[in-house]
Amino acid sequence: MAAPLFTFEVHTPYRPFFTGRVEAITLTLADGEIGVYAGHAPFTAPAASCILRIKDDQGEWKSAFITDGILEVKEHKNVLMVDAAEWPEEIDAERARQAQQRAQEDLISPRLNSKSTAPKPNSAAPNTG
Repeated sequence: MAAPLFTFEVHTPYRPFFTGRVEAITLTLADGEIGVYAGHAPFTAPAASCILRIKDDQGEWKSAFITDGILEVKEHKNVLMVDAAEWPEEIDAERARQAQQRAQEDLISPRLNSKSTAPKPNSAAPNTG
């Protein structure tokens, strides 16, 4: 007997990433990992950057990398909206290394100017004295 299917969509600001009937999905939410199957109780939750796993209508698991977003589970379909999503074959290794290097540099020395341009306390207040 075939497992029940549900409609699942993944959208980014740049493209509809995936649309199809699936048996299950697994991903990481802000408070832990979750598996969603047909008939799951409705909810909305923030999704964390992770490996999204999709069990398609043929029973095959597919994996994709996703960035932060939001998952909405409803009775008629489930929608995941993320900033970015890529299949393994779409990942540009050099671009990923450069992004990692920029992130590490930002942790060491943020790009923000260390000299504050904000006025000193009470320096903008008129002298009414």
